[in-house]
Amino acid sequence: MTSSLTTAPWAAGQLPPQDGRTVIITGANSGIGLETTRAFARAGARVVMAVRDVERARASVLHLPDAIELRPLDLADLASVRAFAACIEHPFDILINNAGVANVPAGRTADGFETHFGTNHLGHFALTNLLLPKITDRVVTIASNAHKNATLDLSDPNWERRRYRSSAAYGQSKLANLLFTLELQSRLTAAGAGVRALAAHPGAATTGLNRHLGPVMKAVAATVGRLIMQSETDGAQPTLFAATTDLPGASYVGPDGRGEQRGRPTLVSRSTSAQDQALAAELWQLSERLTATSFPLG
Repeated sequence: MTSSLTTAPWAAGQLPPQDGRTVIITGANSGIGLETTRAFARAGARVVMAVRDVERARASVLHLPDAIELRPLDLADLASVRAFAACIEHPFDILINNAGVANVPAGRTADGFETHFGTNHLGHFALTNLLLPKITDRVVTIASNAHKNATLDLSDPNWERRRYRSSAAYGQSKLANLLFTLELQSRLTAAGAGVRALAAHPGAATTGLNRHLGPVMKAVAATVGRLIMQSETDGAQPTLFAATTDLPGASYVGPDGRGEQRGRPTLVSRSTSAQDQALAAELWQLSERLTATSFPLG
């Protein structure tokens, strides 16, 4: 069940009943993913938590309703992505591409991709294409304000020639998330599919994504965080809004406060690069080649 888009302010706990619906959430065992899981489970949905470590994730669901299922998924390994997708046998309503890494040291995924690009974008790209024939409602992909100052170099997406900077690599992956959403919606529309692709960002939320910052930046983030950051519960609200509100395809949701750092969820703008249809199409073609997956509809 979705709620109609109105001008009434959205508040935490406003999620409409989700009885009979199934939601798959990547990175569901902590941060925004766990808060999203809790909200859907308490609203009556069946939630499939896609996590890297199933045993570690069990403790996070001890006090949630029984309609929770834990399944292993490592987005940094396309073999794991394919194995997860093969285990989803029945149609489901919503895929939330939530998992991600941020500001990690230079590294490579199991398939040789730069860690941010391979995990945040290519893993979710492959997962979505593999699951799309079974999705009945929408795909919500979690982006970030970091996309606004980012560039996407399709000639060097894996930082093999450029000097690696973790913040720039993270920003590139978040720009890729928005371009993926744009092109996915374009393809869904062309195929006449009823499924929608949307994106959301949590603003400045107190999640574990800052754990890879250096000690000085961690101290700055902790100090500033007390002043401007919102809780993980509040940070999950844009995701929940995008997943359950009747919004147009390719919509982007974030907090309504100053700088989109905190506040109630609303439709927000994206950078000029994130609106580039030609760049989105080129990224899609590259991603198909790198993941050996393709759009399965139409």
